[in-house]
Amino acid sequence: MRYTLFENHRDRLILIARVALMVLFVKFGWQKVVNFTDTEAYMSSTGLPGATLVTIIAVLLEFGAGIALVLGFYTRPLALILAIYTLAAALIGHPYWHMSGAMQYASMINFYKNISIAGGLLLLCVTGAGRYSLDRR
Repeated sequence: MRYTLFENHRDRLILIARVALMVLFVKFGWQKVVNFTDTEAYMSSTGLPGATLVTIIAVLLEFGAGIALVLGFYTRPLALILAIYTLAAALIGHPYWHMSGAMQYASMINFYKNISIAGGLLLLCVTGAGRYSLDRR
């Protein structure tokens, strides 16, 4: 009984979770689209090779896959890909272990937020998109 409390609302809750997880990706993915040159310059500043390609990948994953997951399209594979991307972004974009002071603390928060988001994406990968999706599973 205690584990069936939300079973009647399962698909609605998965939809809400899917949308909530993707707000971040769609919002910042769109910002990368409209500020592509600035994003590319930032990617160059991190020392990543191929800043243009990395920026294109970031836009496709954050905005493109974000919209697809809101719609529940190819949910399981895209959630897995975004989880891996989010873990890589945590390691590359928030290396708090090389910082100190307030900058270290802010970066550490963002690092662990990425870890948590990746966990939510892995859970979405396992559960699927639910009935209210293009996948309908």
